[in-house]
Amino acid sequence: MAADPLAPPSLGGCVALVTGASSGIGLATARLLADAGARVHGLARRRETMADGAGTERRDSGRVVPHALDVSDEPDVRRVVRSIGEEEGVDILVCAAGINVPGRRLEQLTPEVWDGMIATNLSGAFYVLHAALPYLRASRGIAVMISSVSAQWPDVSGPAYQASKAGMLALARAAGLEEHGRGVRFSTIMPGVVDTPLLDERPSPPDAETRARSLQPEDVARACLFVVTLPERAHVPELTILPTHLQALGRTS
Repeated sequence: MAADPLAPPSLGGCVALVTGASSGIGLATARLLADAGARVHGLARRRETMADGAGTERRDSGRVVPHALDVSDEPDVRRVVRSIGEEEGVDILVCAAGINVPGRRLEQLTPEVWDGMIATNLSGAFYVLHAALPYLRASRGIAVMISSVSAQWPDVSGPAYQASKAGMLALARAAGLEEHGRGVRFSTIMPGVVDTPLLDERPSPPDAETRARSLQPEDVARACLFVVTLPERAHVPELTILPTHLQALGRTS
């Protein structure tokens, strides 16, 4: 019997790497991919927080495997990703690690803050992608960059954050062009404001009503699940997702 095209998507047998998997979008995505059948390796600095967030059943069953990793540490990234890839392969990569700071205006930025944000948000995505690429080629897999709508529309997230997220978008576009012939797909998801701990880093954190009207991490995770469960013949290069009552394209503050 032919498979039901409307049946819930299954990722059984797939291996996924998810960065930033200790909170927010990364954690929500790790949980959802695991629930769809994937074996998920979560990569984040806070291993215990990641393990707790994954939940006992996912952790004990091996459907979510937490790894302590700072994505800005290239040698450690290479070591961890290669260890996973050589043992299990990699079918799905989701780069969701990201930081911001309260003092984000151009006049407030220091070279150290700039370098740190680029190192985590952009270089970290490159390091993980570069290490995972041989395995994604072997599986004809997919890489998903969690960028931001601010990559294309200026907002209040600050020049360093916006530059790092625009860099992720450009990285995915260029990599997709080069790797298309090898069957590796690249998708960039650009959310508007999401109710994650990153909002606490705003100069003035939003109130409870604004948070409630924002996107939730699970909304972005569902967008990730959508793009990674499409058949190989279909590809979503870029997907923008906004909170209905707060933002519209061109109005992202």
